[in-house]
Amino acid sequence: MQFDHFAIAGETLEAAVAYVEDALGVSLLPGGKHAHFGTHNQLLGLADGLYLEAIAIDPKAAPLGYLRWFDLDRFAGEPRLTNWICRSDDLAQDLTRLGAGAGQPVALTRGALAWRMAVPEDGILPCDGCFPALIQWDVTDIPGDLLPTSGCRLTRFEIAHPEADWLREVVDLEDERVVFVRGAREMRATIETPHGLRVLS
Repeated sequence: MQFDHFAIAGETLEAAVAYVEDALGVSLLPGGKHAHFGTHNQLLGLADGLYLEAIAIDPKAAPLGYLRWFDLDRFAGEPRLTNWICRSDDLAQDLTRLGAGAGQPVALTRGALAWRMAVPEDGILPCDGCFPALIQWDVTDIPGDLLPTSGCRLTRFEIAHPEADWLREVVDLEDERVVFVRGAREMRATIETPHGLRVLS
């Protein structure tokens, strides 16, 4: 698996975008709508093929008969870093290894993009959402490669949780930027920007 991107959620997309832009001092780019989950987003390309998305429930979306991804149905409060997403080359195999808590594949599209995302039925990933969502892209050109660079680079992605040791062992991600530490649940992304080091949490 490889680190693909991370998500900043907000009660509104405008709030999530404003939080990221104020923190990093750069502008996000248009994203789009995810009809299946009734959400919409905006994006920011980072160095090394990573990116981040600001995401929220789309107020114009029709009511759903199921729960949204990233536990967005229960989201409240200030915008914050809520989830991280890892890219899989064999989603079915990784889900067999990681167990049912990681979710079941849902086929999704947005414009020319097509992918499968593992989403738990209740929308809540293990360890209070600190477990990564798994994605398998079904297209060659993916956002991390397509988005223009913003002059921002992720230097550290810290995942704090009481079960950090279990997370580190099970996820088994070979990425020195991703650090698991024991503590109260929190995720923090330290980003090198044109204006110096900034933190999203």
